[in-house]
Amino acid sequence: MKKIMAGLIKNRLTQILTCSMGILLTNIAPVHAAVVPPGTQLAEKQEIVRNNGSFPASLDVHKVESNVELNIIHDFFDGLVYTDRKGKIEPRLAESWETQDNQTWLFHLRKGAKWSDGSPITAHDVVFSWRRLLDPTMGSPYGSYLGTAHVINADDILSGKKKAEELGVKALDDLTLEVKLDKPVAYFLQMLTHPILVPISEKVVKKQSDKWTHPDNFVGSGAFKLAEWKVNESVIGVRNPNYWDDKNTVINKVTYLALTSEKSDLNRYLAGEIDITLTIPLDSFASLKKTLGDQVHVDPMLSTYYYAFNTKKPPFNDVRVRKALSLAIDRDVIAGKVFGMGQLPAYDILPPNIGGITLTPPEYASWTQEQRIKKAKELLNEAGFNEKNPLKFNLLYNTRESHKKLAIAVTAMWKQNLGVRASLQNQEWKVMLDNMHQNKFDVVRYAWTADYNSPMSFLGIFLTGSSHNTPLYDNRDFDQLVIKAGETNDTAYYQKAIDIFNNDMPVIPIYYYVINRMVKPYVGGFYVSPTDYISTKDLYIIKH
Repeated sequence: MKKIMAGLIKNRLTQILTCSMGILLTNIAPVHAAVVPPGTQLAEKQEIVRNNGSFPASLDVHKVESNVELNIIHDFFDGLVYTDRKGKIEPRLAESWETQDNQTWLFHLRKGAKWSDGSPITAHDVVFSWRRLLDPTMGSPYGSYLGTAHVINADDILSGKKKAEELGVKALDDLTLEVKLDKPVAYFLQMLTHPILVPISEKVVKKQSDKWTHPDNFVGSGAFKLAEWKVNESVIGVRNPNYWDDKNTVINKVTYLALTSEKSDLNRYLAGEIDITLTIPLDSFASLKKTLGDQVHVDPMLSTYYYAFNTKKPPFNDVRVRKALSLAIDRDVIAGKVFGMGQLPAYDILPPNIGGITLTPPEYASWTQEQRIKKAKELLNEAGFNEKNPLKFNLLYNTRESHKKLAIAVTAMWKQNLGVRASLQNQEWKVMLDNMHQNKFDVVRYAWTADYNSPMSFLGIFLTGSSHNTPLYDNRDFDQLVIKAGETNDTAYYQKAIDIFNNDMPVIPIYYYVINRMVKPYVGGFYVSPTDYISTKDLYIIKH
């Protein structure tokens, strides 16, 4: 979600485990959890405070879309499978699974797995949850996800053409789930790692309706459960004694703060009030690296920061305007000087070597910036914009210092290089999302993080009609090539698809993310997945 990072839309990484054909049979494998090295003295108080960047819009799995919410859902719920530190699939609620053709899958749920209220977790809960995700009245931002995974009838159910009962997901008994796809999907297990597919309790949701996420009613399946919900301040989770792997959990309480200010985040960290920051302020990074180097964590991630055009709104329905605005941005300056925290300039929406595939970048990536600016001026002039008729529009971004700093730098480049007058439009996270989904924007700041380790995780969101297709991109040749690429995992199809996308330029890729955080030296077991998840259940507090 994506993620927008307060928003970085989160989607998440794993590595392909499935074979292209033949039987895939798993054995029950050890699941990664908090591993405390021998001789480590633990603190008496096993509590941790994390900054989450913004206050979540909801904890209803089917109403959320960003890491603001998914960070917490990741701790409060388990999916059928997840990934270990090395990106390999590991069992969670499903202790094993099998397939003969990568099209029909059987999942065997863990015996004895319980909801946080002590009731059993069943395959019926999974069926209920996935049907609810597709309910047209639910309007889930991730509603198209099961269709992207090719679950039978998912798209037709989402559009209201078929009934929920016709979904290709069936509980054969309480502990056996059958999933049928409309074609083989070799990366299906990777797609299942996304938090949007975690099951929720059918009994509780039907009883409590929209109030099921209230602390008094909340029921989850993860290592932690909701204890307190302090609007615009914090969300608190406490250890779930009914968690199937509770014996390997050490932390008893986790607090997620809602600090949008990076400076406040850092100041409270330095004051000892926060154990893990969301990020590191740009202007503090260099000095912190020198003085507190062992507490500065920088990790790569499969995530791209970009600006999305409203391609249905003039003049952004003109590809010449879109290309001109993209070419005029000096990405080397942005990555190296505006940020300078390890980010890489992005000329393509796909992060380097995603899925182990190397693709040829667009031609303009090899040009000098002078060549790009020259071409940009030509294109903009052809589109009818010049000194006498300057291009004017709004650039929308959500509240955060780094977004503002980037927006100021980019609009200055546009003005200096092209005479473009872009006005900054800053809105709070939830307001920006509402306007974005209602197409009330000219150009909007966005980002995407891989749901799974494949180019499909990025290309799929730009298919015609996708619920994540922010620029409203519509190119049927692109659609067909992406579909072929998903079926075959053939590099040639990926290359042709991305070439079309780059030529149409519905978004402006700006840089590839890295993960920057301050982490207290007494936080043991810390690691960040390439899709920017921290599993609190794997952490522990060392005596200090």
